[in-house]
Amino acid sequence: MNIKRASVLMSYHLRHDPQDLVMDKQGWVYTAALLKKLKISMEELEYIVAHNDKKRFGFSEDKIKIRAHQGHSAKLGLDIKFEEVQFPRTYYHGTARVNIISILNNGLSSKTRAYVHLSKDIETARNVGLRHSKDVVILSIDGNQMKRDKIKIFESENGVILVEWVPAKYIVINK
Repeated sequence: MNIKRASVLMSYHLRHDPQDLVMDKQGWVYTAALLKKLKISMEELEYIVAHNDKKRFGFSEDKIKIRAHQGHSAKLGLDIKFEEVQFPRTYYHGTARVNIISILNNGLSSKTRAYVHLSKDIETARNVGLRHSKDVVILSIDGNQMKRDKIKIFESENGVILVEWVPAKYIVINK
């Protein structure tokens, strides 16, 4: 199996459907089981983890287990403990222009995922949005006011900002 294909399958299994992999409540699966499922070597797995452009995966300290840092489907019912952001700021979200009216009326919801993903910078938000549409709009999210209003904001190990929902009142179109 080539590395790109293995990375795509790994993302699917660790974020959405573990199938026969045993996943604990924190999203960890045994590395050996994943290697067997993907039919790749430990060296290839280490390469995927080290070179993933989004730093999406991480090993346990002893490399016995591996997981995706975030992006899990809500249906998995995981209880991953993320660090709560103590000093929030403005965050960004890239989306297709066709979604703007709905977002400005209803806010950002996680849909099938456990959390809404926000970015710390405009360029990352734009790149995420481009995965869904060529006509991307960047939204600014007032993290400071969300925190003052007692909305919990988390950060995953790879720097993605996570919230359960972003009410519309915290969202403006970035100019």
